[in-house]
Amino acid sequence: MSSTTPLLDVSGLTKHFPIMGGFPFRRRVGAVRAVDGLDFSVAEGESLGLVGESGCGKSTTGRLITRLLEPTSGRIAYRGQDITHASRRELAPVRSEIQMIFQDPYASLNPRQTVGKIISGPMEINGIEPAGGREKRVRELLETVGLNPEHYNRFPHEFSGGQRQRIGVARALALEPKLIVADEPVSALDVSIQAQVVNLLQGLRKDLGIAFVFIAHDLAVVRHFSQRVAVMYLGRIVEVADRDELYGNPRHPYTRALLSAVPELSAEDAPGRERIRLTGDVPSPVNPPSGCRFRTRCWKATDRCAAEAPPLVRVEGSAEGHLTACHFPEGAGSEA
Repeated sequence: MSSTTPLLDVSGLTKHFPIMGGFPFRRRVGAVRAVDGLDFSVAEGESLGLVGESGCGKSTTGRLITRLLEPTSGRIAYRGQDITHASRRELAPVRSEIQMIFQDPYASLNPRQTVGKIISGPMEINGIEPAGGREKRVRELLETVGLNPEHYNRFPHEFSGGQRQRIGVARALALEPKLIVADEPVSALDVSIQAQVVNLLQGLRKDLGIAFVFIAHDLAVVRHFSQRVAVMYLGRIVEVADRDELYGNPRHPYTRALLSAVPELSAEDAPGRERIRLTGDVPSPVNPPSGCRFRTRCWKATDRCAAEAPPLVRVEGSAEGHLTACHFPEGAGSEA
């Protein structure tokens, strides 16, 4: 693979869940447009943050990338190989390289299995026999994620939420993946434990060169972990940029509103910053607004916003790689 080819390349990705109705014949009467045309890429060893409100399609995107869900349309390429609709047999070599850390550490671990069985499971399924045996490898992984190797024979109920999430991380590392999709990995944990898990993942990324798609709604956590950030709204990406560029120079009104809600320690941390309160609710993904999907809550909306959907492009004055989907971006001297 050439250095210019991204590890993961997603283009035009959509996922529509059918709504069935009618009686007695069950027929499709509509669709929930959970993900509706995503374009992004992840380089080797890079961490991409995916942020947005609940229901914007972040977790669905994560499950599409890992092929736990079948895409409706679009393309997912891993190391240049199209895996969008790959069969189970075709996915087998790729499965070990793309792993997932789930949101709920209480639901994602089998309560009937010991920690050793949970972590060695992926190795058994893939027929991998590490040097020194699976038990030795599992004990090494437990140590890697900050747990006692002597916990090998314990059950999940004997651990706290933060420890369970570390077990989930160890399971994801068992097959030495190149890409990990972390779906809200700390949102179910106490605030005091969140930083420990995020720092653990940060260390793994740097030490092992693993790429991450880090899904979260907490912008402070994403800022700490991700090198690049993509902001989602109602199934689409509205802005994507390097972390410092996005947080320091947001161009989309929705991004600006999200950042204004991030709590600061004191007024000195954000001189002159105003709190933007969005009106109305997020529209239904069953029948999203025409044109720009954010227009129903945007203070800049015009007739043009309803008539045509803004493309995700670089606007005047933005840094290279800073893309915004807005006809009237923030702080721009001219239109996109």
